[in-house]
Amino acid sequence: MQNPENPAAESKTSFSQSLLAWFDTYGRKNLPWKQNPTLYRIWVSEIMLQQTQVATVIPYYQRFIHRFPNLPSLANASVDEVLGLWTGLGYYARARNLHRAAQLAWRNYGNELPHTLEAFIELPGIGRSTAGAILALALGQRHPILDGNVKRVLVRQQAINIWPGHPQIKKQLWQQAEDLLPVTRIADYTQAIMDLGAIICTRHRPSCLYCPVKETCQAYIQGSPNNYPQPRPRKSLPLRTTVMLMLLNSQKEVLLERRPPTGIWGGLWSFPECPTQTEPTSWCQETFNCTIENIQMWPLVRHSFTHFTLEIHPIVAQIDQKREQIMESEGRIWYKGVEVMNQLGLPAPILRLLEQLYKE
Repeated sequence: MQNPENPAAESKTSFSQSLLAWFDTYGRKNLPWKQNPTLYRIWVSEIMLQQTQVATVIPYYQRFIHRFPNLPSLANASVDEVLGLWTGLGYYARARNLHRAAQLAWRNYGNELPHTLEAFIELPGIGRSTAGAILALALGQRHPILDGNVKRVLVRQQAINIWPGHPQIKKQLWQQAEDLLPVTRIADYTQAIMDLGAIICTRHRPSCLYCPVKETCQAYIQGSPNNYPQPRPRKSLPLRTTVMLMLLNSQKEVLLERRPPTGIWGGLWSFPECPTQTEPTSWCQETFNCTIENIQMWPLVRHSFTHFTLEIHPIVAQIDQKREQIMESEGRIWYKGVEVMNQLGLPAPILRLLEQLYKE
């Protein structure tokens, strides 16, 4: 029934009803984490989906859940096992936070995940939107979300011509997201608005003709949906340079070192890094008490992070001593081929260099 005394409320109800009707026909209901959507399975999927597309996540999720089907199995795993199954998915802080959160929840919440927004936000790697999505999708709790897809939908609904990351705009979007929540079917609505952004209201060339809420979309009404949302103000990314040594012993094993727990690729395995102004031969002599020979300089590799670009200068060299000259330790191993790809956490550029090395 229409409510002429409160057109704003009627519009909000129409939005959620139209979206749910669309979801019933076109929504993504067969995603693997939607089958038996426990709190644990939804939590794992939402962490993996941060800044990563569904199609990319699915095979990683399936392998991860097969190995770690519940909270205790994840909490009691080693960080190397977790990072190994994350190799190639990127944003590795997510994996470290997931592992740490599992340990904290297992210890502090009676061997299960918490059931309140406030407690979830206290776990590592979980903000308001992720916590809200997890509790809405798994338990039907009434919380708004504001991930990238939802932001894009809401910005176009209001034709907001300011970058949505601006604090004032973000506050406005949170309020809008909360106002649009229906009273019932919270889990379906939450999935529906995420699906709308991923399938219809895409960043480029949105399929507006098929959108269930186009009648209220100011960007569509203006005929300019591609103008929204406004991009983040551009900044030139600084360039960092490093020299990575791919040191091979007589058994054709390559030396890997564990990176520090914080910073880029924290806790992952990589090649030893030689200071850019230091000659590699003397650095190896001083650092490992060994000499190197058959030195080859490979083409540089560029890898982009959010805040800078990394320029890697790979150098392959042979160690003329026996394997035992450089002993394995907690932070140093000898690695052969791709035999333990899923047992060690390896950054994507390092994995590609290893694959190239063992094709030679």
